[in-house]
Amino acid sequence: MNNSPNVVDLKVLKQACKNCGLSDLCLPLGVSAEELEALERIIDRKRPLQRNEHLYVAGDRMTSLYAVRSGSVKTYTVTNDGQEQITGFHLPGELLGLDAINGGLHPCSAKALETTSICEMPFEALEEVSQRIPALQHQLFRIMSREIQADEHFMMLLGKKSSDARLAFFLLSLSTRLGARGFSHKEFYLTMSRNDIANYLGLAVETVSRLFTRFQNAGIVHVRRKLVTIERLEPLRQIAGVHRIQERCQPENQDLPPLQPPLI
Repeated sequence: MNNSPNVVDLKVLKQACKNCGLSDLCLPLGVSAEELEALERIIDRKRPLQRNEHLYVAGDRMTSLYAVRSGSVKTYTVTNDGQEQITGFHLPGELLGLDAINGGLHPCSAKALETTSICEMPFEALEEVSQRIPALQHQLFRIMSREIQADEHFMMLLGKKSSDARLAFFLLSLSTRLGARGFSHKEFYLTMSRNDIANYLGLAVETVSRLFTRFQNAGIVHVRRKLVTIERLEPLRQIAGVHRIQERCQPENQDLPPLQPPLI
């Protein structure tokens, strides 16, 4: 271990910041105290969003990237006939706004599913800091690459998977992503509605409800309103048609082995 006084003790940082959405940008890098302070100076911890409050809407000018510190957010577009199409659910430790970097405008809207804490990083300031901290720039590229992979695999899921495989894959996604941030990977609340899940997976809401009942009757999951308990992971993986799923963040929880391919 480097005992130099200007190097941050990563063990201390990880304990203090383990639930911070920005940990992906700084903790794995072994940054110096001065570099960490430079990153810290540009971060704006916004007031919490309330349920159904927008972080941004489609067409807004892109000025910042956002990290979910706590809570959850859904992103969606509106189709030509006025219907909402959900494009993703974002959990603690995940970034929002990456899809707006190219065009400079947000192509979708982001709405809080519950009371949600957000950190804002002005993009111009982040670019300037990342030029001075090459490891930070590299980490941003890695995050963007993971997002592209996630989109590719989700499109494959919608194109080739059966309805039960879609829901199983979705539950595995939530399990792995939450487990990677130190939350329970076997018991969690669904902050999104059944309608939202159905919309996202391209299914009828009646199909989603029927599949939850089928999974519960098979002893794979137990559902109490919005609380889901995964009773048996392996059958869920078999239904999803995957053996392992590589998640956006590698889980530190040894009870949850990494899964492939990348998740939604």
